[in-house]
Amino acid sequence: MWNGKKKAVTFSFDDGVTQDIRLVEILNKYGLKCTFNINSGLLGLPNRLERLKVNHTKIKASEVKTLYAGHEIAVHSLTHPTLVGLDEETIIRQVEEDRIALEKLCGYPIVGMAYPNGPNDDRVAGIIAKNSPIKYSRTTTSTHSFKVQKEGLLRYNPTVCYIEDCFEEIVDKFLASESDEDQLLYIWGHSYEMDANLISWEKFEEVCKKLAFRDDIFYGTNKEVLL
Repeated sequence: MWNGKKKAVTFSFDDGVTQDIRLVEILNKYGLKCTFNINSGLLGLPNRLERLKVNHTKIKASEVKTLYAGHEIAVHSLTHPTLVGLDEETIIRQVEEDRIALEKLCGYPIVGMAYPNGPNDDRVAGIIAKNSPIKYSRTTTSTHSFKVQKEGLLRYNPTVCYIEDCFEEIVDKFLASESDEDQLLYIWGHSYEMDANLISWEKFEEVCKKLAFRDDIFYGTNKEVLL
């Protein structure tokens, strides 16, 4: 499944914020792969999250292709509304207009997504399945498990958010585990959380270094490990 390897690691980061510039530098340094979920309707806009007292400015559209080269760009909706409860037409527009705009920026077909704000249900997943080429969509429900979810890819639950207290413990458990079954470590988050000191940049890089360059691990984007 993963070039003959039983273990795989993938990252998923949301919102396309300017802190991604530093994040990408770290990931590239250690040969790690990430899927970046972006709101094309908000690109280039200045913003600040007052609850965290942190910059939330979006990268410019002209930066997308170069910054995320070697990684994967995916849908995060056009303007980041919670999709649950919206009418079908609005859900389709939020997903498809974002996908089409991002494809023009990156130059390749987009088949991945992450739900804005987290909430999702079978109705939303069904609408996306029927009206979009999106093949998988990440939730914000951490499983703390390395079991690969074979069905229901449009509601895919990741392993762990990197700001959870158990993050490093989960990583260590993954590295030490041995199994005949495929095992996936799926890490998600937002790069601005490091500027907000919910986890330090230094700690994140330390964990990346620990995960990197292992012969028994496949390093891929969400698309590469799931499809």
